[in-house]
Amino acid sequence: MRKAGFEVTIDERSDLTAVRRRLGVPDELAACHTAEIDGYVVEGHVPAEAVQRLLRERPAATGLSVPGMPPGSPGMESPTPETYEVLLFGKSGKQPFMRFLETKAIG
Repeated sequence: MRKAGFEVTIDERSDLTAVRRRLGVPDELAACHTAEIDGYVVEGHVPAEAVQRLLRERPAATGLSVPGMPPGSPGMESPTPETYEVLLFGKSGKQPFMRFLETKAIG
């Protein structure tokens, strides 16, 4: 995220479940990292391009999530990357936001 121009402050917590609950992240969208940016929540290995689009378009949503740890997502480099979806979520549920192969948006 720093390479994409985001200012990053790390605040390590031992009970991420409580943090996710406070921020409105559904259990099925939980991953290994939780971030807050400009009124949104970013959960998991979300590519910078998706966060930039979120901030540009400002949809009525809680935030973005990449559930789990898909091979090839940012920070999960792999010789066999998989296509994965970034999900937009909020009070009205979840929906696909973008698809990626590694950090390249596709489709």
